Amino acid sequence: MAAAKKNNFENQLEELEALVEQLEDGDLPLDEALKIFEKGVKLSRQCQKHLAEAEQKVTILMNGKEEVFDAEE
Repeated sequence: MAAAKKNNFENQLEELEALVEQLEDGDLPLDEALKIFEKGVKLSRQCQKHLAEAEQKVTILMNGKEEVFDAEE
C-alpha cells in the first residue's frame, strides 16, 4: 500500500498543479475560480499531511528508533 499512498500523493500534487495553472490563466468566471481555489486548498492540505507523515517517519528512522509503520495509514 505504500506505493498506492505515494501514487495518491503524486496524483494529488499533479492535480493541484493543474488547478494552479487554471487559476493563473485568469480566464475563469469568479464563481468557478473560487471553486477551483477551494479544491486547491483542500488538496494542498492533504499534500501537507502526507509530507508531514513522511517527515515524521524519516525523523524516527534517523533517530535510530525502530518502529513498524502501517503502510495502510
